[in-house]
Parts: sequence; C-alpha cells; structure tokens
Amino acid sequence: MSIGWIEVGADRPEESERFYGDVFGWTFTDDDDSIGPDGKPYRIVTGPDGGAPLGGFYGTGGKIPQQAIFLVLVADTEAACRQAEARGGKVLLGPQREPSGLTFARLSDPAGNLFGVFTPPSRP
Repeated sequence: MSIGWIEVGADRPEESERFYGDVFGWTFTDDDDSIGPDGKPYRIVTGPDGGAPLGGFYGTGGKIPQQAIFLVLVADTEAACRQAEARGGKVLLGPQREPSGLTFARLSDPAGNLFGVFTPPSRP
C-alpha cells in the first residue's frame, strides 16, 4: 500500500486512529513540535513497513471541520472495502472497475471522514 501524504482531522481522533490502524496496519506517534486545534500533539502516521512517515492526524476539538484527504493503493479494492465495513466504515461508491482495469471505491471512516482506495490494472 502507498500514499503520497495524508492528513486527517477528527473530532474523535483516537477512534479514527484505531480504525485506520486496524484496516491498514498504520502506527501513530506524537510530533512534539506540532499541536492540533484540540491542544494535543499532531500525530505522525507510519505504515506497516515502518518506513518514511505517510502523514498526520490531529484532533479538531470541534473548532474546524473534520477531514481526511487521501487515496490508498491496495492489492484488492473489494477486500479493503470489506475490511473497512467490518471496522465500522461505509462504502459510499464502488468498488467500480474502469475499462482500463483500475478498480476504485470511495469510503468513509466511522467519524464520517472521506477517503478512497484503488487497485491499478493487472499487468499482463
């Protein structure tokens, strides 16, 4: 799985972290240099491989709108949708397959944040 960068702001950030950790294997650590609108540390997201940071999470404290902006590259879009639903998420659109073979879906996490998953076309 890969993402360029993500950022999630949630009124209940612990719930969002639990959801994404369960679905994608992400881990979270405090960024001691940044504070979110809720007064708590900005949280750095790392993937299951422990490599470079993928993005950050923060608590909105109800002061700004919740948001999640990213697309996750997955091996199987349908399986990712099932996993998300099993963890309290919702599939809003898809999975859909384009003529090129690209499969994608749009989902929401338990807090209502929107995100997407996609699987590129198979190589011959």
